[in-house]
Amino acid sequence: MTDQNPAHRAAAIPAEEAVKLQPVAQFGNHTPLRLDSGAELASIRIAYQTYGTLNDDKSNVVLVCHALTGDQFVASRHPITGKPGWWETMVGPGRPVDTNRFYVICTNIIGGCMGTTGPMDTNPATGKPYGLKFPVITVADMVRAQAKLLDQLGIEDLFCVLGGSLGGMQVLRWAASYPERVFSAIPIATATRHSSQNIAFHEVGRQAIMADRDWHGGDYQSRATRPRKGLAVARMAAHITYLSGQALHRKFGRNLQDRDALTFGFEADFQIESYLRHQGFTFVDRFDANSYLYITRAMDYFDLDADYDGIIANAFKGTKTRFCVVSFTSDWLFPTSEARHIVQALNAVAANVSFVEIESDKGHDAFLLDEPEMFSTLAGFINSAAVHRGLAKAE
Repeated sequence: MTDQNPAHRAAAIPAEEAVKLQPVAQFGNHTPLRLDSGAELASIRIAYQTYGTLNDDKSNVVLVCHALTGDQFVASRHPITGKPGWWETMVGPGRPVDTNRFYVICTNIIGGCMGTTGPMDTNPATGKPYGLKFPVITVADMVRAQAKLLDQLGIEDLFCVLGGSLGGMQVLRWAASYPERVFSAIPIATATRHSSQNIAFHEVGRQAIMADRDWHGGDYQSRATRPRKGLAVARMAAHITYLSGQALHRKFGRNLQDRDALTFGFEADFQIESYLRHQGFTFVDRFDANSYLYITRAMDYFDLDADYDGIIANAFKGTKTRFCVVSFTSDWLFPTSEARHIVQALNAVAANVSFVEIESDKGHDAFLLDEPEMFSTLAGFINSAAVHRGLAKAE
C-alpha cells in the first residue's frame, strides 16, 4: 500500500488544490466525533499521508503525530510551500522510522487547516464557514479522530506512536486512552500538562491575531480578508520559544542585516529581526489564523495529571506499552524536568521505559533538526521494539 499521492511530487500549489490531491477519510452523520466539550462534529474529514508498505497482519504501523504548526506531510514535499517534509531526517528509507520496514501514517489533526475538518470548513448548520462557531477541541479529541481513521483503515493497533511537542502530548494521550492499541510510544520534548508560562506565550499570540483589524471576530473568510499581520506576529513570538539563547547568538549574534551601520529607525537593522519577520510572513501562506487559535487552546487545556485525579501514574497503570522519553538540555519550553515527571510516573507503575536527555544547544526545535544522538537512540529503541514485536531479527 505504498502511497502514490501526486501531492508528493507536486510543486507549490494553492491550498485549495493541495487539499484535493491528498487522501481524505470521510465520516458521516452516523459516526459523529464526540468532543470533550460535550459538542459533536456530525460530519468530519481526516486528511492523512502514508509511507511504506503495510504488512499482511498490519503489525508494522507507525503513527507520527505532528506539532502545532505541522501537518501530515512528514516525509514528502509540502504541496503549498514546495519544501521537503518536516521530519525527513526521522522518517524515510533507512531513517530511524524506516519506511522500508514500517507503514507510516501521519494525519492532519482535527481543527487543522490542511484538509482535516477545522474552523475554515463549512458549518452544515449554517452553510457558512465555522469560524469561531467551531467547537473548542482538546488533545484527546485529536486522538479520538485518529483512532476513527485507524478503525476505518482496519488497523487495530500500532507498533509505535511518536511525536514531539504537541505531537508528544498526543503520544501520551494515545498511551493513556488506548494502551491496548499501542505497542511502543516515543514522546519527545513534551509534558503531561501545559505550563502557565507556555499558556502565557500562546495568549500573546492569540491576542495578536484577534487585534488584527482583518480578523473580524473570526469571520474573515466571509469578508475575503485574512489577519495576516496578527498571525505573523503570533508566529514570531512563538518561534522565539522554539529556540535557545545559545542558538540565536550562534546564528545571529548582533549582526546587522544588509547594512554597515545602524539606521536609527525601525526597519530590520539586525539579522534576527529580519529572520523573525521572514518566519512570520511566510507562515501565513500555509496556515489559518483560527486554526492557530484552536490548536494553541487545545495545548493549553492539556492536563493529563488532572484527568487522573492529579496522579499521573494512574494514566499508565497496568500498561504494557514500551516507552522511550526524550528531552533536550536547552529546551526551556518543555524542559527536562517535564520529561522526568513522565518517567517517574512510568517507573511508579513498573512500565518498560527508557529515557534520554540529549545535549543540544538548539532549543525546543532540536527534535526537528539534525541531532545524531537522537537518531541513534531512537533507531536502537525502535529496532529493539521491532524484535520483541516479531518484526525483525536482532542485528
